Amino acid sequence: MPRVAIATTISRVFASASCLLVVALIALPVIATRSLVQDLVFIFYMFTLAQFWNLLAGYAGLVSVGQQTFVGLGGYLLFALTVMVGLDPLAAILLSGIIAAVLAVPTAFVVFRLQGAYFAIGTWVMAEVYRLVFAQVKQLGGGTGTSLPPMVTNSVVGIDWIRQALDLRTPAARDVLTYWAALAVAVGSALAIYLVLRSRRGLALAAIRDSNAAAQSVGVDIFRAKLWIYIFAAAGTSMVGALIYLQKARISPDAAFSVLDWTAYVIFIVVIGGIGTLEGPIIGVMVFYLMQTYLAGFGSWYLILLGTLAIATMLFAPKGIWGHFSQRTGVLLFPVQRRISTSVGPRHRRTTVLRDPLETCANEKM
Repeated sequence: MPRVAIATTISRVFASASCLLVVALIALPVIATRSLVQDLVFIFYMFTLAQFWNLLAGYAGLVSVGQQTFVGLGGYLLFALTVMVGLDPLAAILLSGIIAAVLAVPTAFVVFRLQGAYFAIGTWVMAEVYRLVFAQVKQLGGGTGTSLPPMVTNSVVGIDWIRQALDLRTPAARDVLTYWAALAVAVGSALAIYLVLRSRRGLALAAIRDSNAAAQSVGVDIFRAKLWIYIFAAAGTSMVGALIYLQKARISPDAAFSVLDWTAYVIFIVVIGGIGTLEGPIIGVMVFYLMQTYLAGFGSWYLILLGTLAIATMLFAPKGIWGHFSQRTGVLLFPVQRRISTSVGPRHRRTTVLRDPLETCANEKM
């Protein structure tokens, strides 16, 4: 009897290894230096931002250059909820994601009226609108920004326990707490995105990416699917933004809504690693981290090298490093395609991969 399968032997082995890796990363602060912990926090939140942008552009076809909207929004919501309302920063991170999801609805109704390049420019314009709005809020520092008071950064739930358990000073204990929060957000986001892509909603996204008209012809509600995924990415990106500015403890409109820091670098990570693949951002963020660590001292040449690498990748490996590798080897660590496996004999099995999401959408009656 034929059956539909998604996981492969390699993906099951990788899932087991990933669980062991996560356990090791949880225990790492016990023996790691403070600088290593801070570097890993940077890797975690850039990886998460890349995963959400990849979800929008690589799977839903929404090429946004304005995701700094939600990074800045999350950072400012963190400051507003902790300084003005008095919430604990960890609770403020979760609440900032919910508020950002609500604000993403009217934002989406504006930018979704645009298509293609106009959509990309429209998202950038919306980021500038948010930047100008928060620059007028005097309680949050206006155009010059503000800093989190020590009473907020030093009173996060769990800092006292970490300080006593690991025998650390308060700043180092705060870094460890931020590290664990960043790890939780990175792992949780990757898992949530993977489950979405394996679901019927993921099939709808792939169908929309390939052809709006064809997806609509098999019953996909295009606007609803795009709106849902835009809100989902906005909530996740805002939580990452709140976490970033909890670590930095200072915010300003120009830094929070920077297109270079929170969108251009993220696009570079996804393009280098492989757009439309969950493995791509993992490869891309490691390449970006190594280049930033060892080449940032070259000044403007650093940006030239980033651009040169991105252009070379698009010319010679359009699907990115992982996409090129996977195309040649067939290896998938996060498989989302449906495979029909049919038993031919007692010891033989034939497998057919359904590569067309429109076909699968029609079969599952999206």
